[in-house]
Amino acid sequence: MQRVDDIAGLIRSIGFRCTGCAECCRSSADDSSLVIVSPPEIREILAATGMEWDDAVEPYPEVVDCGDGRRYTFDWCIRRRKGACIFLDGGRCTIYEHRPWICRTYPFMLDEGRLTVSACRGVGAPLSDEEAFSAARALIARFEAEWIEERAIAAAFRAADVPAGRLIVFDSDGMKVLDG
Repeated sequence: MQRVDDIAGLIRSIGFRCTGCAECCRSSADDSSLVIVSPPEIREILAATGMEWDDAVEPYPEVVDCGDGRRYTFDWCIRRRKGACIFLDGGRCTIYEHRPWICRTYPFMLDEGRLTVSACRGVGAPLSDEEAFSAARALIARFEAEWIEERAIAAAFRAADVPAGRLIVFDSDGMKVLDG
């Protein structure tokens, strides 16, 4: 993976300033703008909002169907209502201080340690060195958290006996058996 200095330099050269358009919080297709969240992120959101797990998140929609009644998916995503994140209200994020990594680092992402940039109106706007370094540090922290999450999911999956007739979600906490 690249060093924080290198990532910050790339981010600074690309530039970004959030315009507040909230397009990243709305879906343009069924699978767009899905906010994947880990159990620690979910627990932080639940603590901040007082919501219940099932009211805040849903299983990631890509389900593996084994053809023998066993069905599973990996991860959770924030629920959406009318094509928008349930935490978007009046064009603003109601959990801004507790928002997940993916939201904190958007439109940037480290894919196998390489910086990628999603389409966003704010891309190209001037960015200070301090902002670029802050974004780079957040991206590295996200990358590390996702790496830990992926390893825990893989371990849970390897150890699991997936029951038939139920939807299973594998996450870093283990295997969750859901109805139908």
